[in-house]
Amino acid sequence: MSETGTTLDDYTDRYAQRMIGMTASEIRALFAVANRPEVVSLAGGMPYIAALPLDAVGEVIGDLVAKQGTSALQYGLGQGMPELREQICAMMADVGIDASVGASPDDVVVTIGGQQALDLIARLFLDPGDVVLAEGPTYVGALGVFQAAQAQVVHVPMDHDGLIPAALETAISEQRRLGRRVKFLYTIPTYQNPAGVTLSEERREQVLDICERAGLLVIEDDPYGRLGFEGEAPRPLRARRRDGVFYLSTFSKTFAPGLRVGWILAPHAVRDKLVIATEANILCPSNFAQSVVSTYLATMPWRQQLKTYQQIYAERRDALLTALSDLMPEGTTWTHPTGGLFVWATLPAGLNSKAMVPRAIAARVAYVPGTGFYADGTGQQHLRLNFSFPPPERIREGVRRLAGVVEQELATRAVFGDTGPLDAVTDLPRPGAHAPGPDLA
Repeated sequence: MSETGTTLDDYTDRYAQRMIGMTASEIRALFAVANRPEVVSLAGGMPYIAALPLDAVGEVIGDLVAKQGTSALQYGLGQGMPELREQICAMMADVGIDASVGASPDDVVVTIGGQQALDLIARLFLDPGDVVLAEGPTYVGALGVFQAAQAQVVHVPMDHDGLIPAALETAISEQRRLGRRVKFLYTIPTYQNPAGVTLSEERREQVLDICERAGLLVIEDDPYGRLGFEGEAPRPLRARRRDGVFYLSTFSKTFAPGLRVGWILAPHAVRDKLVIATEANILCPSNFAQSVVSTYLATMPWRQQLKTYQQIYAERRDALLTALSDLMPEGTTWTHPTGGLFVWATLPAGLNSKAMVPRAIAARVAYVPGTGFYADGTGQQHLRLNFSFPPPERIREGVRRLAGVVEQELATRAVFGDTGPLDAVTDLPRPGAHAPGPDLA
């Protein structure tokens, strides 16, 4: 019993049914420990904000408040600022999403980051029991949204060329055979989170064709598409099809996540419903945050800033891959991303990344166990490593510590078998050859 005379059990019967499937993010559960200065965190997905010209950004913000404060600090439109929507369309045109495929400021809805964009999609389309097809593994934040909507997430396997089209067809057929209603495919085709892989050019057309034949919507989440560092990424799915493809993106990875500004480009017929949903949800996105982003795009060399990010992340990706190759025990494999923020690693057979977390924290290194990226809690042999935030020397030190943890775990398993002293450690947070293997699942 608490000091107020109530216990957690007193509220259990009062929760809405949608709360049953909602659990804490495995990434958030690690943050309190991973943010300690003595811990090398390879866990989060934070961009390297120190690379921004912060003095210049500060001047832009100060000038904005001084000259436009009466509008920037006021309520705004539920759909978002018209000026920013026009700028977003100009940005999307750079990657082929232009008027030829129906991209218009009228069909852009500004959101509070990419996360609210996902929530709006779920509110519009998901009823309890509906099925969402998603890559396996997939973004943990999307899993939380779909679970809150009481939908079932069915994973479609990937390999190093991204989502496997034949597996997508099989998943659609199997769900329909079981009498389940499949609403849409959720995909991160470019520099995928958490796997780091990119859907190949050929497969992009195949996936779109499969979904079109099956009558499925496609939700394309593209936070990382401008963060490539080995040539141009394939054109987005939305650049290829006008109908049935929702394009979601955000300024969180290319400018500043603290501003929480993202967007949806929706088919025209759906735009009004999205605006109604966002007004019911938040009334309107922050006029101030939108004004900051709009002024940044209008007055600062943001394309050059993207190149700076690309160079920094390429160096840090290389540092991580080199350290993994030099230090990790035999039997560990990993992906080779050509952009984005993440590497997906697979541990030697028999190891469990979630069970290893306490030992890793004791060794002052943090990662995200693979179980957080699967709706069914699988993925125990995998883990996600972030390379965008720590400097190269810290990345190598983190991998050195992680390698020591894996070696200790291998030794423990050799002595005790599948159960050993590690499994008894419960006082720390427990969230959810050297070449890439052939399968990510």
